[in-house]
Amino acid sequence: MPENPAAHRLPVRIYYEDTDFSGVVQHVAYLRFLERGRTEFLRACGVNQSALFAGTAPLAFAVRRVSVDYRKPAIMDDLLSVETRIAKLGGASIEMAQKILRGDEILLVADVQVAAVAGGRAQRLPAEVAAKLTAGCFLGA
Repeated sequence: MPENPAAHRLPVRIYYEDTDFSGVVQHVAYLRFLERGRTEFLRACGVNQSALFAGTAPLAFAVRRVSVDYRKPAIMDDLLSVETRIAKLGGASIEMAQKILRGDEILLVADVQVAAVAGGRAQRLPAEVAAKLTAGCFLGA
């Protein structure tokens, strides 16, 4: 698998429940894999989403935009890797670049923008969250 020192990697095994009647992974399953990759990326950076939401000013991350390029299918029993990195850190949003790979073969490329939201409105990233994400936690091209 190509090494990207700026990326977090999450292994994902393909199970029967992820596939359609033809044995190919359903397109919506990839969105779940991407979500898991973003969640584990934030966890690895020390960002506890449950604690953010349980605080005095509950904060959550909501997907604002997603662009997906499905290149090749995955099938039953494949072992994939979800690669996640920050492409751009904004005041109230995080743009993430994600890939799903089978070995060194790219199956999917996605660009995802998540917004920090509190009370149904965009909210600046808390300073401690921005600091964790800019402290070298998987930043890079």
